[in-house]
Amino acid sequence: MRIERLLANGGRLVAVALILIWSLFPIAFVLMSSVKPAKDIFAAPPKFVFEPTIRHYLDLIAKWGVFFDGLLNSLIVTVGATLLAVVASVAAGYIYSRHSGRFLSASAVFLIVVRLIPPIAITLPLFPVVNWLRLNDTHLVLILLYATFFVSLGTLLMRTFIDQVPRELDEAALIDGASRFTILRSIILPIVAPGILAVSVFVVVFAWNEFLFAFVFTATRAKTAPLVISEMIGSIDGVDWGILFAAATVQLLPVLLFVAFMHRYLVAGLSAGATKG
Repeated sequence: MRIERLLANGGRLVAVALILIWSLFPIAFVLMSSVKPAKDIFAAPPKFVFEPTIRHYLDLIAKWGVFFDGLLNSLIVTVGATLLAVVASVAAGYIYSRHSGRFLSASAVFLIVVRLIPPIAITLPLFPVVNWLRLNDTHLVLILLYATFFVSLGTLLMRTFIDQVPRELDEAALIDGASRFTILRSIILPIVAPGILAVSVFVVVFAWNEFLFAFVFTATRAKTAPLVISEMIGSIDGVDWGILFAAATVQLLPVLLFVAFMHRYLVAGLSAGATKG
């Protein structure tokens, strides 16, 4: 029995190790390649001992200033989409939690169905509409698209959290003369803060790294960092892999640090939403 338990625990450890290697190796490869001399990036066999260099980062600054404009655009779009998605998700989640009816039940199913639709399926039909509204190549169109894409998941997640808040708190506040907005702001929001953080993490990761919508709906003014990186790959001068990996590292680090910082809140929030009853 003890041997079987040891084998089972060993199997789990091996599985976790393989998953970690599979997940972390590409990130480690990008980070290491960004500080490797150009001749060592694709050396065979791979070189794990080398003299680090910041040459690729200096070349990135000198040759691809537009990349940092793209980072600023990514930041603007990500912050805007996150705020909009969180506000809409909290408001809609409160409605779904505190009210019921056939229309709301049907719309909840619709939210799930919409979330399953591939983004490419709605991108091309949206293009003439965006063009007619003159929103092409603006931060606003990306903010609206990114927030809309995640508001369905955010709404369902926030409804789960708000369901855990006793309705008696709402009723007591209503008797004391509080408005629904006051109840949501002063009573509900502090309790469901972990859910808000969880929704924020999902939207930030998606908006910061999204490529398809940015590729279709932006050209110059609102071009995001992932789009600029794709241009580096298609450069007519050929691909400078050192600069490319440096740009990928700069683009990757902020979201990695954000997720690492929010990790405990995200796990605690999702666990609370799943287990409280």
